[in-house]
Amino acid sequence: MNIKQIKWIFLGLLALIWGSSFILIKRGLVGLNPYQLGSLRMIFAAIFLALIGLKSITTIPAYKWKYIAITALFGTFIPAYLFALAETNIESSVTAILNSLTPVNTLILGALAFGLQYKRSQILGVIIGFIGTTLLIFNGAIHHPEQNYNYAMLAIIATICYGINVNLIKKYLSDLSPLSITTGNFLVMLIPATIILYFSGFFEVIYVAKVQRSVGFILILGVVGTGIANILFFKLIQISTPVFATTVTYLIPIVAFFWGILDHEFLTPVQSIGAFIILIGVYLSSKK
Repeated sequence: MNIKQIKWIFLGLLALIWGSSFILIKRGLVGLNPYQLGSLRMIFAAIFLALIGLKSITTIPAYKWKYIAITALFGTFIPAYLFALAETNIESSVTAILNSLTPVNTLILGALAFGLQYKRSQILGVIIGFIGTTLLIFNGAIHHPEQNYNYAMLAIIATICYGINVNLIKKYLSDLSPLSITTGNFLVMLIPATIILYFSGFFEVIYVAKVQRSVGFILILGVVGTGIANILFFKLIQISTPVFATTVTYLIPIVAFFWGILDHEFLTPVQSIGAFIILIGVYLSSKK
């Protein structure tokens, strides 16, 4: 099997895993607050990765640990809490659609800060993506007054963090194995995530039945949706390009949308148009 085939397989697996992550976050928030959820997600992932990849971190040169720490911050730590906070007020399917802006932000940040070359069609894609996002958020705010669409900005900030992360990995960590990068990332985050969990009040409610059910969902999210998925994602960046790797984000909403339907979520017709416009913008911005 050649590299071209492998990268498409990785892309499909990541879409399935990450597309299911948003409904898992929603289920986790039934018994957990966003800080507990984000912390547990990282702690479970860190434990899993330590079990399978602890030896791999010995291959990381000392001078590269600063990049491991920075990519840990932007690639998982900040987004883990931002997405959990966002889903306290907006639907999981909407959050997944906003997550599709990652390639757009990867392009913008790549051009501004990392010297990435771009085409006119990609700039057009950025503009179209912005129009679709505006339509999705403002129409949602009008038709879902019970939801606070200001929280959509948290999801958008998370995609900016992802864009920073992807460009940093491609520029500074491409020569490391995906397992060593992922394991290093989560070991760096383990202590701060544990501190936040301790002060979140989690240990005062741990014996409540709905909290335990939610912990089960976050265990799946941490191990599969975060640990395994990050290994696949870093490998995909290495065998392709940052922009190709982040195109997974316009497959994710398709998976998340079907989960949303099963969970009785819905988009207004105008929101659906906005979502489609976003995907067009992402396609154009990702086109080489």
